[in-house]
Amino acid sequence: MTQRIKEARVPVTERIYCPNSRCSTLMSKREALEFSEMKGKIGAGKCIKCYQSFCVNCKVNWHENMSCYDYKSSHIYSCSEDAALDSLAKKERWRQCKKCSNMIELAVGCFHITCRCGYEFCYTCGMEWKGKTPTCTCPIWEHRYIIHN
Repeated sequence: MTQRIKEARVPVTERIYCPNSRCSTLMSKREALEFSEMKGKIGAGKCIKCYQSFCVNCKVNWHENMSCYDYKSSHIYSCSEDAALDSLAKKERWRQCKKCSNMIELAVGCFHITCRCGYEFCYTCGMEWKGKTPTCTCPIWEHRYIIHN
């Protein structure tokens, strides 16, 4: 129970999981960054449990000598699990937050999405909402997603 209390104390926008599949420890970004010996490298974090170095921005094992942009552009990060997740996301019509990469499913409600990281966007096209206002011309809701009493 004390572990659950500790986890609940990590603010949602600060939560990050160790990318090591044998670990997956929850920690705050601040903890991961402070624990790392690579403090001078942008995004370099270290797991507080298994000591694996990883990128807190990409949420993958540390990509030495590559910026996050170069790493994502290189496609070396793609693996069968990523392909399977992408396929499932397309099939289920999930969306991925452009800011934090979390997967989001619209169960009910309007197409204005506020991710747990705080980023707001249109579920239909992915365009950012600014000041609670859409920057696209997509409809805000569809009848089948609205709950009626």
